[in-house]
Amino acid sequence: MTSDAAFWNDIAEKYSKKPVPDPAAFERKIAVTKALMSPTDVVLDIGCGTGSLALRLAPGAAHVHGLDVSSEMIRIARDKASTAGLTNVTFHIGPFDHSFSALEAGSLRGICAYNLLHLVEDLPAALAQIHRLLAPGGFFVSSTACLGESRIPFGPLLALLRLIGKAPRVKVFSKRTLEDEMKRAGFIDLSRPDVGAKGNIAFLVAHRSH
Repeated sequence: MTSDAAFWNDIAEKYSKKPVPDPAAFERKIAVTKALMSPTDVVLDIGCGTGSLALRLAPGAAHVHGLDVSSEMIRIARDKASTAGLTNVTFHIGPFDHSFSALEAGSLRGICAYNLLHLVEDLPAALAQIHRLLAPGGFFVSSTACLGESRIPFGPLLALLRLIGKAPRVKVFSKRTLEDEMKRAGFIDLSRPDVGAKGNIAFLVAHRSH
C-alpha cells in the first residue's frame, strides 16, 4: 500500500498542471474567504498542495502559512511563491496532527481546509487542532467531498484503489456528519455560502467563539 505522502509526491507535477475542476466555484470560494480576512491576519491553508489558494490569499494577509504532507507539492508551491515575488508566505511539509508545532495555539485569525477533511485520518482530532490554533473569533473555511450520501459504494472502491496505489486514504461521511463534528469541536456560526459547488461538495464557514 502506497503511503499518502508518496501518492501525492508521485502525482505532484501532473497535479500542478491540472486545471481546477470548477473554476467559477473556486473563484467564489476565494471571494468568500477573502471577505473574512483583513491585512493584519495570519492565515493557515491546510493541505495546500501546490499553493494555489495560499498564493491567492497572500496579498490580503500579513502572512499565510501553507501545510502539506507532500514534499513535492511544497517544492512546487515554494517555486511558485518565489516566481511571484511573494515574501509573506511560508510553506511547511508534514501531516496536520499533534506533531505540527510550527504555530502556537490561538495564533491564527483564519484557517482554510480546501479538499482536505475527507483525507485526514482522524476527523475529530483534526477539527480540535484547527479550533485550538484559531484565535477567539477566528474563522474556519472548508470545502470537503462528502461521499456518504452517494449510492455509489465509495468506501470499498476507494479502499481497493488505495491498496493498489491508485488513491490516497479517503474517509466517507455525509455533510450532516461533517457539520455535527464541527459543532462538537466547538465551532459556532456555521453557514453554507452558495458558491455553486456541484455534487457532494460541502462548502462551510464557521468561527471559534470569542
